[in-house]
Amino acid sequence: MKTFQSINSIALLFTLVVALSGCNQGETLQTYYVDHELQPGFTTLDIPTSFLELDEESLSEEEIEAYESIDKLNMLAFIISDENKGQFETEVETVKTILKDPKYDELLRGGSTKDGKFVVKFLGDPDKLDELILFGYSNEQGFALVRVLGDDMNANQIVKLVTSVQQSGLQDNQIAQFMDFFQ
Repeated sequence: MKTFQSINSIALLFTLVVALSGCNQGETLQTYYVDHELQPGFTTLDIPTSFLELDEESLSEEEIEAYESIDKLNMLAFIISDENKGQFETEVETVKTILKDPKYDELLRGGSTKDGKFVVKFLGDPDKLDELILFGYSNEQGFALVRVLGDDMNANQIVKLVTSVQQSGLQDNQIAQFMDFFQ
């Protein structure tokens, strides 16, 4: 009986070690956000979609569906200054490394070395996104990492919704700053 308990103890310990080592697969976007949101040079902004207060009567059926599929937007931005240029380069490389994980599928990439670059990635199926990630950076301004979180979001519908939001001329100061960072 004692041998059986020893075997069970060893098996339990082995299972626990495997489970814990499987959980630590490196830094994720979530841990990056949490670890950096209060650090100097960083700023965060969480926007629930209800804050947008879009006039749903002016939206198409597809845009309404996209709007209702989004729960919130999280932005983590690093504002560049003369004192933190080295840190900026390190942080950009860290985010790029996180986004190289094969679980993130690329949707769009663009920009230039002069004006800055951006990439749009996602988790899930293009018709049922779990998360949409926008990462843009500029050697002049810094970078922004935006997570669009929701349920069964559709990439094409989200693009149409963003166009409508831009055309609606949102004037709220926080949202204007949010949108201006990517222009």
